Amino acid sequence: MSSRANLRSAPSPFEPKFGQAGALRQQVGANGRAHVDRWLPFLILNRGNEQEASLARRIAIDSPSYLIWTSQDDLAAMSALEAVAAALVERSGRLLVVTLDDQQIGPRDERSQSLPPFVAQLGAGDQGNVGRAAAILDKALHAVEIDLRHCKVERVPFAPILPKSFDDLLNQLDGVERLTLRVPQIHRRADGGEYPGIRHDLAAAIGDALLRTACAFVDDGHTEVPAHYRALGRSAYLTAALKADRRLDKVARSFDFLLSISPIDTAKAYDRFAATGKDEPPHFHYRPLTVDPDLAKRELYSIDLDALEDPMLEQLLGEKRRELDAQLTMLATRNTPAFRPASMFLYGSVEATLLADAEVILSASSKDPPRGAAVDASQVAEAARALASRYSAIDPSFAPRIEVRDDVAGLLVSGNKLMIASDTIMPANRLGALLAHEVSVHLLTYFNGAAQGLTIFRTGLAGYEGIQEGLGVFAEWVSGGLTRTRLRLLAARVIAVEAMLKGATFIDVYRLLRRDHGFSSKGAFGIAARVFRSGGLAKDAIYLRGFREVMDLARSGTSLEPFWLGKIAARHAPAIEELLQRGLVQAPRFIPLFLSDEETQGQIAALKRSDSFNHVLSGA
Repeated sequence: MSSRANLRSAPSPFEPKFGQAGALRQQVGANGRAHVDRWLPFLILNRGNEQEASLARRIAIDSPSYLIWTSQDDLAAMSALEAVAAALVERSGRLLVVTLDDQQIGPRDERSQSLPPFVAQLGAGDQGNVGRAAAILDKALHAVEIDLRHCKVERVPFAPILPKSFDDLLNQLDGVERLTLRVPQIHRRADGGEYPGIRHDLAAAIGDALLRTACAFVDDGHTEVPAHYRALGRSAYLTAALKADRRLDKVARSFDFLLSISPIDTAKAYDRFAATGKDEPPHFHYRPLTVDPDLAKRELYSIDLDALEDPMLEQLLGEKRRELDAQLTMLATRNTPAFRPASMFLYGSVEATLLADAEVILSASSKDPPRGAAVDASQVAEAARALASRYSAIDPSFAPRIEVRDDVAGLLVSGNKLMIASDTIMPANRLGALLAHEVSVHLLTYFNGAAQGLTIFRTGLAGYEGIQEGLGVFAEWVSGGLTRTRLRLLAARVIAVEAMLKGATFIDVYRLLRRDHGFSSKGAFGIAARVFRSGGLAKDAIYLRGFREVMDLARSGTSLEPFWLGKIAARHAPAIEELLQRGLVQAPRFIPLFLSDEETQGQIAALKRSDSFNHVLSGA
């Protein structure tokens, strides 16, 4: 083959196909790509070798505005850079171009466990917009801490990382200002491998620092800047993100976790238990599994989250994948000794403060007034449909399925369904509070989550159940229906979970609740049955824990609005705020109706004036 055959002819001029809002995603040469989320005043460049694992390239790809290519595509990249940069300058008036590269590190002893120096090399001028941006990047990088190490920043004279032809091109474009960053390589092992956790954290931290830098570049005292620097992040989901979300949702919908681990014959089991003298542990029956846990896990881990190009989404979907993995492990170990520790992995143990709260509640001598009138399952269903219709009048997308069933105990929400046990009998004065919990929290957050761009917000982000159940109990409290009996029930669940996790048997827990805490035979059985379902479930401690967490948030004046947007955990509130800033999620379509009541507002105002959770409980 002649050498002439190896030469590439000059490519056709790059013609950017910007959308109306400035979105662009086009191939550059054989291995490159230009991506612009929308009209933005910055562009990240990386020229590397696609065959090598490059942290600089990972950071570039995760940004909302980038151009990446390999040395073989320099001519195509030159054309693309000229066209894209010119368009961005024309739109914004000026453009910050940041060139990223990996620092070169010398050979190290493979036997050494030491990490390379944690130093970033920043090249930029000190004047004007780019000087202000460089100062912010310097400060942001100094704040990066990975594995108890803080990043240091070495300021170096600006020198182009790219070939001279690129430097000449950028110098000719009016409005373009530049800086370079050689990123640390502390994720690399001496044997040539990587520390993946460090790599992920470092890429996310430097990407975040670059968004701060871009915001500082724009903030010249004359130009309008976003309310939060993260508003400059991506405002649209890539196809890869939507696909990964759908695949996760498919696995999540292949089984109903709560129904799969809950008995189908609790009422009959109690009859058998009572008939045998209440001294033999009951035998429960369960639904056959609708999923093979091992095959479902294989599907879970075939999902490529690296393709999302968004560290925040990668984190949220990765957490959900691990939670689904834990649930599938529990299904695979259902009714075996391994189920209990698997349950602890997902729901944790009972902390001392929670146990103390439960004991205080159970030791209180105050009681509820006589029960009064009662309602049955059909009346509960009728009232639930009436409440749901009030939300449907706001938006017809609120369309739950409300079913009376023989194979559940109590009330249970799963997805868009409210299931009511056919043997339900409850005090009429508890009905409003219970529906506030089930309809105005669980169903409401499902339908709000369904209105977001990703299904994970209706399925639930990892760990959402604690705050979700806490919101439900909070709804009961502000609705005036959190009775002393109900509060004792939640406290008893904590006591029962603690005893179960310490090795108590079903009969031990049943007798503990009867003898020490005064529960009826049927009540003690129901609590023990929940806690010992499938071999020992630690979930029931989350109700009181979540209630306390929500009450503390409300008492401190923290807005609960992010929690209505979908099914999220408390730790996800900052992530939701970022996604709102970026326009990737929308404000909740439905707000609980109970929040509009004057009495509710009065109770919340009084809560803010109280000095502790126990002070509030004393009035329950």
